Amino acid sequence: MSIKDIFLDAFGRFAAGDLDVLNEVIGADFVNHDPSSPRDKDAWIEFTKSGPLVNSTIDLKRVIADDIFVVAHYQLIPPEGGLGEAVVDVWRFADDLIVEHWDVSQPMTAPDQV
Repeated sequence: MSIKDIFLDAFGRFAAGDLDVLNEVIGADFVNHDPSSPRDKDAWIEFTKSGPLVNSTIDLKRVIADDIFVVAHYQLIPPEGGLGEAVVDVWRFADDLIVEHWDVSQPMTAPDQV
């Protein structure tokens, strides 16, 4: 299975509410590079399980992958509705596990911004 397939399976399971998938696909040496959330695996997973992704709608727009990186572009729509945010995540894989993460996001003010 390619890392893109691994990512798409995990992303789909997460979006459907299977939060335990994070423990399956994230490696022990995981490093998160977003300064607004924890850096290490366990703290980042706990943060993510209690954060805005959990009750939001995730509308995946595109996924780009090579041998070690997966880039995901999606719209994150909060439970209360509205346009939400446009998000791009970059995931680095090693041995079929996610070992690094970077992200950027911006609030959407028009539907065609994502």
